[in-house]
Amino acid sequence: MSDYSYKRVLLKLSGEHLAGGQGFGIDPRVISGLAAQIGEIMETGEVELAITVGGGNIFRGMAASTEGMDRSQADYIGMLATVMNALALQEALERAGVFTRVQSAISMHEIAETYIRRRAIRHLEKRRVVIFAGGTGNPYFTTDTTAALRACEIDADVFMKATKVDGIYDSDPVKNPEAQRFTSISYLDVLTRELHVMDSTAISLCMDNKLPLIVFSLDPPGTMNRALKGEPVGTVVHA
Repeated sequence: MSDYSYKRVLLKLSGEHLAGGQGFGIDPRVISGLAAQIGEIMETGEVELAITVGGGNIFRGMAASTEGMDRSQADYIGMLATVMNALALQEALERAGVFTRVQSAISMHEIAETYIRRRAIRHLEKRRVVIFAGGTGNPYFTTDTTAALRACEIDADVFMKATKVDGIYDSDPVKNPEAQRFTSISYLDVLTRELHVMDSTAISLCMDNKLPLIVFSLDPPGTMNRALKGEPVGTVVHA
């Protein structure tokens, strides 16, 4: 009997996480530590893992558009930033002995496969980590929405969103030390309380497809492994 509660997993990583304490770019120590954690999970042969990575450590399209840049152009630049992060993560994972494939929604054959759903699923079945980059290939969609969409497309058992804090709180725990963390909450409550876990499009997509979401922190190391085993980690959002 497997120790893991979930077989096929979509992990959403923010670009800011890859920057670590430096706040910009990619911190080699952070990405190597992340690769080591993923490597331990993949060594078991029990989990199929896909990853969607953001690009906020390099460029934020939404922020640029508020400063006057055309929104579509800003979003396309942000999509290219996610490709850079995906390639860096791929290199770190393969150094850790994990077989990977990068699939991009924007065609760039020299460095990544074009996203094809059936091919992605086949890679997962062969225990390759699939890294989705380039967003949806369309402007006006966040990487959270991309992650929710890809999770539904590959029939993931769970959508895991790694954040800076260890779950969902009733208010900002950074500003309010009295903030209370939810151990579980419904998607509808997330929307009505305006908790801003993800954008409303991503939340609605998960809710409509009854896809469970775990919001958690990757620190300390091993937390992701515990969450996959069904241990009480972070906040579980259910339909």
